[in-house]
Amino acid sequence: MTEPHAGYTLPVFACAAAVAALRWVRQNISSLPTVSINLLEPAKIVDILIEQVALLKNNTALAITRSDPGNNLDLTRNTPVWAMIELAKVSPTEASEQIVIIGGAGIGHNIHSGEAAIYSYARRLLQENLPPLLNQNEQIKVSIILPEGRQLATRTSNSAFGIVEGLSLLGTTGVSQPLSVPGQLDAYRDELQQKAAQFNCLVFCVGENGLDLARKMGIPPQQTIKTANWLGPMLVAAAIAGLESILLLGYHGKLIKLAGGIFHTHHHLADGRLEILTAHCANIGLPTPVLQKIFACTTAEAALKILRSLDKDNEKNWVGLVYGAIASRIEERSQAYIFNHSQKQVQVGSMLFDRDRQIFLKTEVADTLFAKICYSIKNVEKRLPL
Repeated sequence: MTEPHAGYTLPVFACAAAVAALRWVRQNISSLPTVSINLLEPAKIVDILIEQVALLKNNTALAITRSDPGNNLDLTRNTPVWAMIELAKVSPTEASEQIVIIGGAGIGHNIHSGEAAIYSYARRLLQENLPPLLNQNEQIKVSIILPEGRQLATRTSNSAFGIVEGLSLLGTTGVSQPLSVPGQLDAYRDELQQKAAQFNCLVFCVGENGLDLARKMGIPPQQTIKTANWLGPMLVAAAIAGLESILLLGYHGKLIKLAGGIFHTHHHLADGRLEILTAHCANIGLPTPVLQKIFACTTAEAALKILRSLDKDNEKNWVGLVYGAIASRIEERSQAYIFNHSQKQVQVGSMLFDRDRQIFLKTEVADTLFAKICYSIKNVEKRLPL
């Protein structure tokens, strides 16, 4: 079997392009085959290929790289990543950021806040790799551009998370793991086994949105595990590794599949989200016209919006009732799936977030597991030497 080849995430290529452009301006280097980038996560220096670099005018340059996600079947493969930098001097007394990061064409923005979808890891990369080339009295404006970003975004679920008109520079690591090759499942299992040796409870996140939210909630990265769409095999592997409990933290439109017994959640294999949601709405007692509206929705997020609108108009709690039943079903079916394939009992809790990455439903089990994780963290911190 061919070993999975890991490439790099979009933030790394954006950073490399910015470094190349700045080096042109700073060092008058117009031919750069590669630039070295400190990935931070993981802590290593890598060389990234530079396709083109050009001076646009004094102190302004543009550089281009191309995305290489490795063996991962990522739609950004080979897409051009541009970075335009503008270097300016600032007064020592002028209070301003040394590095200003701008989302250009093809970078999505949050439909509610209007902010560019450039997340913390991408910003940290730029803030780490650019300063060595800057003087104290200089400011650099970095505009990240994805010429194909808007078109590619139509093939993603970005809009479900409120990101429109482009792609996100999202990620918690510089390495793009090959999620879609069989070898990656083995790599995930190996990582799970290592973490299960340290903890009796882990947090399962399907993708980067869940990992990013987990970090913001204070859950340590060493206690989270990315599952991609292999939730079924990973649940069984967790039981075999000796875990006592698992907290599922995921987007409701993805985890809802588990309530219908779908344990490989890639949409090419099985969907059924709206059918599962409609069935639970019917079981709770929602009227037929509402059921028809929900069944006709194109996304789970649109259906959630209908339930929220009903709650607002009628001062009900349909969201809590429907998704509470779904979350309980997720836990029941996950525990049954684990037992059927391993003959082991593992407690499962579920937390669901919406497109704004806000937790809107958590079960009692999930609440207990989350509190347990946070309590353990505090105890460890208390024992650490000052």
